[in-house]
Amino acid sequence: MIISIRHRLLANLLVTIAFVSATTLVLSYNDSRHEVQELFDAQLAQSGRVLQALLLPELLSGSSSALQVLLERFTYLPNESTGQYRDEAHALGHEYERKLAFQIWDRNKKLLLHSATAPGAALSAAALDPDNRGFSDAVVGAYNWRVFSLWDESEQHLIQVAERYDVRNELITNISRRLITPSLISLPFLALMIWIGIGRGLRPIQKVAEEVTRRDPDYLESMKVGPVPSEVMPLISSLNRLFERLKSALEAERRFTDDAAHELRTPLAALKTQAQVCLRATDDAERQLALRQVIHSVDRASHLVDQMLTLARLDPAVTSLVREKINLHDLAADVVAQLAPVAIQKNIDIAITGSEEAVVFVEPVSVSILIRNLVDNAIRYTPAGGEVILTIEPHSGQQILLWVVDSGPGIEPALQHRVFDRFYRAAGNAATGCGLGLSIVKRVADLNGLRVALKNKEHSAGLIAGVYFAESADK
Repeated sequence: MIISIRHRLLANLLVTIAFVSATTLVLSYNDSRHEVQELFDAQLAQSGRVLQALLLPELLSGSSSALQVLLERFTYLPNESTGQYRDEAHALGHEYERKLAFQIWDRNKKLLLHSATAPGAALSAAALDPDNRGFSDAVVGAYNWRVFSLWDESEQHLIQVAERYDVRNELITNISRRLITPSLISLPFLALMIWIGIGRGLRPIQKVAEEVTRRDPDYLESMKVGPVPSEVMPLISSLNRLFERLKSALEAERRFTDDAAHELRTPLAALKTQAQVCLRATDDAERQLALRQVIHSVDRASHLVDQMLTLARLDPAVTSLVREKINLHDLAADVVAQLAPVAIQKNIDIAITGSEEAVVFVEPVSVSILIRNLVDNAIRYTPAGGEVILTIEPHSGQQILLWVVDSGPGIEPALQHRVFDRFYRAAGNAATGCGLGLSIVKRVADLNGLRVALKNKEHSAGLIAGVYFAESADK
């Protein structure tokens, strides 16, 4: 199941807001409950002290029965279920009057006075003992009461002022309802505003998605979607880098395909021609010559395929080099050992001289390909009886220089920069080849951060190819 970012953000935000709101409401409820209890307790204590100041002097100076008759005048209280009074004459009271009560007891636990709403039993039986005074909770009849008990200075009279808990609970419930209701009502509107806000915030990402969706598969230019938030810019930059890599890879693939189609056509045509000559040959000598030409064409095609595959593998877009410290003399000696049979077959002297302790930091496989192509080119263009010398020596600026010197025809100075182009061969060269050797050398040098230079010998025929390596700091 795929869930959109918009829905996921909305759900996460609403859950977070609901959790924070619920936590806030619970804390507010508890705080409100505590404050309401404190307020009502203070009112109870104040009522008890007022009654003590007003009623006790009357009680001590006169008859308690007269005061009780006066209190009974407040019999007509509002109906507890409806809150309505019996007539207009008593409509100036409040429904909470039924939930408030007081009693006055003497030390002998005799009830002297009580309000019309007070039960017959003591509001707090435990408080009839002078040792138990102050606030207490009691259950009288079917109700829970909060009771404040106050003895006079002579401790002869006890005043109990009480309030039913449902008064407090009703007030706390009303406060809680007024806290919760706005939150519940505002939650849908809040969800709508968050939905709209998230949609606006995700609009740049939608524009990127639409841009990618509308693109032709062959169109790999960089995306331009206008001003975008900083959080979206890394996505666009990554996509643009991906398009560039894909573009480079596709161009390399097309170039390889075009080059292969173009370059393989010649050796394959020659191979077909020699095979036809072999079929038409009338004697063994002619047939043997044609077969040798067939083998030569196959060798040339194989060499071309190997070089093109090597060049494709060295494409910077797909090549990841892992460099390591290597002994350059040992690497060059291994290449010379591989190509020595070819040099001996042409009667060419091949040797390696110079420092045997040169250590460089390169990728060994690709550098081996570089040296092999330089030496292979030198052997190809050196006539029989010539020589190919590899020299390794320190150079200025903590560099190591590898020279490959041959005794071939050399290259005209004006053309030396062109021989690194793919499939380029200088006119007039009789040596076999496909024009990829120095292209591979240049590619490897670029990948390893090396520099390649060509120059002709000054006093004799031949070409000098130099490769500049950075010396490894840690040998």
